[in-house]
Amino acid sequence: MDTPLIGGEPTVVDLYPTPLGVMVARGEEGGDYPPIRSFRDIVSVWRIESTKMWLIAGPIIFNICCNYGTNSFTNIFVGHIGDVELSAVTVAFSVFGSFVFGLLLGMGSALETLCGQAFGAGQIHMLGIYTQRSWLILLGTCCALLPLYSNATSVLLVLGQEPRIAELAGKFTKQCIPQMFAFAINFPSQKFLQAQSKVGVTAYIGFVALIAHVGLLYLFIEVFGWGTSGAACAFNVSAWVVALAQFVYMKVCCKDAWTGFSWLAFKDLWPFVKLSVASAVMTCLDIWYFMSIMLLTGQLQDPVISIGSLSICVNITGWEGVFFLGINAAISVRVANELGSGHPRTAKFAVAVTIAQSLFIGFLFMCIIMLTKDHFAVIFTNSREMQRAVAHLAYLVGITMVLNSIQPVIAGVAVGGGWQALVAYINLFCYYGVGLPLGLLLGYKTTLGVEVINFMTD
Repeated sequence: MDTPLIGGEPTVVDLYPTPLGVMVARGEEGGDYPPIRSFRDIVSVWRIESTKMWLIAGPIIFNICCNYGTNSFTNIFVGHIGDVELSAVTVAFSVFGSFVFGLLLGMGSALETLCGQAFGAGQIHMLGIYTQRSWLILLGTCCALLPLYSNATSVLLVLGQEPRIAELAGKFTKQCIPQMFAFAINFPSQKFLQAQSKVGVTAYIGFVALIAHVGLLYLFIEVFGWGTSGAACAFNVSAWVVALAQFVYMKVCCKDAWTGFSWLAFKDLWPFVKLSVASAVMTCLDIWYFMSIMLLTGQLQDPVISIGSLSICVNITGWEGVFFLGINAAISVRVANELGSGHPRTAKFAVAVTIAQSLFIGFLFMCIIMLTKDHFAVIFTNSREMQRAVAHLAYLVGITMVLNSIQPVIAGVAVGGGWQALVAYINLFCYYGVGLPLGLLLGYKTTLGVEVINFMTD
């Protein structure tokens, strides 16, 4: 018997006697789901939502892995120059790199809400306008941050860092100023493409940039012998390759969403700034927390070993983190698109499926770390002392893998729904009301040292 149609779609009432059929029809054709009433419904929703989520998350994860790989491979090359160089570049990454990265990424994440919901509502032409507004705000922010980058060494000395590390880290930070401006173009462009689920191109661009970055690291460090200056040059080139390639793709292949530069980008900037700041606060409180941890570590006994071992542990957890950043972006897109289309139940089911799968991935990564705890540090350093220090921290790294598997998903849901301010308050209390005071107390009043600092990341 033919299924009656209303407006070209099956209705819930007409199809309700076959719930599995409803799930498939509603999920695959873009409508909202009816309530789940059987195990078959659960299986159907799991299949549909898993497919949708991973089609978005897969390329995003690959792209973030490539982007994160630029940091990781830089640490590998620099780590084989010397322990001081590794610690200095780690401080530069963790303090100034994290500060600026978190601020610009957070402000750019406002587009996940605006572009995602605009795309879901069919207002595709607004995506280009929103992106241009974000570029203006982020480029202005970069200009305001120039004095901080220019005085990086003095800032680190005031914060109590060891002079050798502070001087080299400050020099490296100033050399990475061009990368900061590339981020201002890169992050809004990524959100523009993610809102339309055009994530494959970002994966290709990220892969090419990673290969180019590794080649440049070898050329500048191993062949030319430029040391940490060569690492900074490689960063600048690879960052601008990504930013310019994404812009060219937007201009050539996204003509419905990108209609050219417009004066409308200067209209209603203040409301956009407020949402960008709320998004930045939510993201920055998370990322800047790790910056604070690295600063505290630099004031412990034997800061070179303390910072180096913690940097390797953070680097490893970061590789797991890229998976969850990709899932964060994917669930943000799914929630924003479905809410923009008026499908709240679909958004709820997508969240439930994503949380369950993220938790499983967290346990998997923990098992891998525990099995390789005495060996993985050799990738980053030849120092036996550094390798032993990392092995001593490995069990805490494993715990971190599990605990950090859920939070990015919840943050992605908040961004997709436009609830950044609420998450910002929660992060503020958890990180700075509980985590840092407890870490200060245990780190300086007990003999645990870097071990308790690493536990603070949990």
